[in-house]
Amino acid sequence: MRCARETLRLYAVTDRRWTGRQTLLEQVEAAIKGGATCIQLREKELGDGDFLAEAKEMLKLCRSYGVPLIINDNADVALECGADGVHVGQSDADAAELRARAGDKLIIGVSAQTVEQAKAAERAGADYLGVGAVFSTTTKLDAVDVPGDTLREICSAVSIPVVAIGGINRDNIRELSGSGVAGVALVSAIFAADDIEGECRLLRKLSEEIA
Repeated sequence: MRCARETLRLYAVTDRRWTGRQTLLEQVEAAIKGGATCIQLREKELGDGDFLAEAKEMLKLCRSYGVPLIINDNADVALECGADGVHVGQSDADAAELRARAGDKLIIGVSAQTVEQAKAAERAGADYLGVGAVFSTTTKLDAVDVPGDTLREICSAVSIPVVAIGGINRDNIRELSGSGVAGVALVSAIFAADDIEGECRLLRKLSEEIA
């Protein structure tokens, strides 16, 4: 399964640290209404049962808007709930094994920080790459910084689309112009916003300008 560049334009990655005034479902719906083109459900603390139940509800919401749902680092949950895809890191599941298991049922995204990792992921059957952290971030404390030159080299080295991630917000997103990325993946810039829908409307406009 190939992943269209447009799918990655404004890629929202959930983080329930900012729930409270709104539920996670309400936050995601606001993001989609504002222009998010893809949702990644990321849950590092939930057990598989709770993760699966949440994923099923999130999938219903995403389906109602025609937006793909990607599950972070849990192929079992992705396959069982019928999600559109799964995203894995370098230390998570092997992309080739995932492709063999899932066939064309799942979009497979892989995190990469080097050209070598990017090429290996493409050979293994990845449909897109998540590259970062392109800016410093407090969301993922173990994130490896990826310089702008490396980001451009990765985009040039592979034929699958690349989404930039890590510390991206309204103030620095334009710095990615000309890098070759298909879009941007954001966490706190979306879900920590007071007005998620309005912020996504602005971020979508900016993402269209750089892609």
